[in-house]
Amino acid sequence: MFELLSYEKFRDTPSVRFFDITIAASNARDLVYHDGPAISPNNTPEDAWQFYMHPNQEDNLLSLKGGRTFFLINFAWETPFHIVRIEANGKILRIPPNTFHRSISDPEGSLVLNQGVRTAKATVHSEFRVYNSAEIPRLQRLIAEKMTTGKPEESQLLRRSIDCNIDRHRNLTNNPRTPEPHYNYSSTSNAA
Repeated sequence: MFELLSYEKFRDTPSVRFFDITIAASNARDLVYHDGPAISPNNTPEDAWQFYMHPNQEDNLLSLKGGRTFFLINFAWETPFHIVRIEANGKILRIPPNTFHRSISDPEGSLVLNQGVRTAKATVHSEFRVYNSAEIPRLQRLIAEKMTTGKPEESQLLRRSIDCNIDRHRNLTNNPRTPEPHYNYSSTSNAA
């Protein structure tokens, strides 16, 4: 099951606070920037939701700026679908391996630090694969069920996840920007 973890403040000075946000077992760091109300991973052109799922990685996500709402699905959980929000200076969201997840940022965007815990089997290819819900009937059914039977605020968030993708696609089509740089990952872990 996912967890929301607290961290410790260890020093306070005028207008400055120091926090220990260490995840002891972490052996990988990712800094993920969302420009505006971004969705990660994006929907397909047909608006099917897509997800990440890491078979060999635990995520430990801390928002440094802005807020982000996560959609978590794990069929091993008693309640398989959860919507979890993290905000700057809030708790760390721990997502266990084998959990389908996607996120949407606030309209102003967000910056999130992931202190991942990767096994020796983890590679960028195996851990950052995108799963199309249209190709996984069980995911499709659960999303459709949540949209029709969830709480009103959950249904609104689910709808926003689709609408943001449509708006973003429309903006990129009408106002193409300079392509973002592609980064070459030569290693999948960093020693702590």
